[in-house]
Amino acid sequence: MDYLTALLPYGIDWLNLLVRWLHLIVGIAWIGASFYFIWLDNTIRPPLPGSELAAKGVAGHLWAVHGGGFYNPQKYLVAPAELPEELHWFKWEAYWTWISGFSLLLIVYYFNASAMMIDKSVADISSGQAIAIGLGTLVVGWTVYDLLCRSALGQHELRFGLVVYLLIVATAYGLSQFLSGRAAFIHVGAMIGTIMAANVLMLIIPGQKKMVDAMAAGKLPDPIHGKKAKQRSVHNNYFTLPVLFIMISNHFGMTYTHKHSWLVLAAIIAAGVLIRHFFNLRHRGRVEWRYPLAAVLILLVLAVAIAPAPRTASAGKPTAQAATASDAAPNFGQVQAILAQRCNSCHTLHPTQAGFASPPAGIMFDTPQQTHQYSARIYRQVVELKAMPLANLTQMSEAERSIVKQWYEAGAK
Repeated sequence: MDYLTALLPYGIDWLNLLVRWLHLIVGIAWIGASFYFIWLDNTIRPPLPGSELAAKGVAGHLWAVHGGGFYNPQKYLVAPAELPEELHWFKWEAYWTWISGFSLLLIVYYFNASAMMIDKSVADISSGQAIAIGLGTLVVGWTVYDLLCRSALGQHELRFGLVVYLLIVATAYGLSQFLSGRAAFIHVGAMIGTIMAANVLMLIIPGQKKMVDAMAAGKLPDPIHGKKAKQRSVHNNYFTLPVLFIMISNHFGMTYTHKHSWLVLAAIIAAGVLIRHFFNLRHRGRVEWRYPLAAVLILLVLAVAIAPAPRTASAGKPTAQAATASDAAPNFGQVQAILAQRCNSCHTLHPTQAGFASPPAGIMFDTPQQTHQYSARIYRQVVELKAMPLANLTQMSEAERSIVKQWYEAGAK
């Protein structure tokens, strides 16, 4: 039994790996389909008046070549005259992306909420409260979004988009007041992902089924279902780039550890939407460079705004002043003792911190050589970003961070 208990973190690591891999695979399939069909909608051209295609009710078509073959996709104004025997549906990519993503929330965040979701310097809440906030965000986010779509505002694309963007930013701000920066970011992404999957499950597929059922009954399908499905599909298309950033954001502590992390996320989401809009317009034959240029400008301004303050000495290289004062600088033994007490519960060959079977990112501080090797990363995470220790579970003090800072700036000897 003791052996099985010891293997539990290892098993969770494998579960994390496999579910994350699945999430990536189905996510690529879903987003790839979204990109393709929006491209198709924006690229097809109407047939010539009086042509055979026009007589069949084709709204647009195009010729394409790929993989050595020629393709001629056609889109009908409402539906073809007869229901085809074989009809392909695009839905499981969306469903499995959400299922695997929510499973990752459970595995990585909810099963280890004290480490992954709570930052006592932000809010002193319990694991149960943090999880309730996370789950509530998903439910409330979809409900508000869906009600807005059904309102009169939903008929005005630009105004609707601005309101939804502001609601997402407000959500990021609210979550940043209760959860750790990393958990706040991932729950904004989970909320958007839930909206996207619910669009497919609750609107797009049911609408398409109603059209198919009408045709099977010999009736003309109501075009309103196609219009609603197209609206939600376009929304999903604009959500994709922000969600993709959030999926990788945990690798970039400079974003979620910033004191105004919600503004950082707001800027990156805006840049992603502008880039997506550029490509959507380009597929229609309009090349509007102002949109990607605005996105690049936003990212450049953001990069400058969140840049760390200049260091007092050259990174990792002792200055003449530092060399002169080397006797006063903290020695390696002091730093190693801090790391052993505050960091080695995770960053060691056999972690003792619950939820970790191996050292995160393979980084260990078991030997002087390893500590020196990762000195720049230690400085970045412990001093500049203060992202480590994770959720400051081991309660590293400001005085200890100062010792690490002085040691590094004196040459990290």
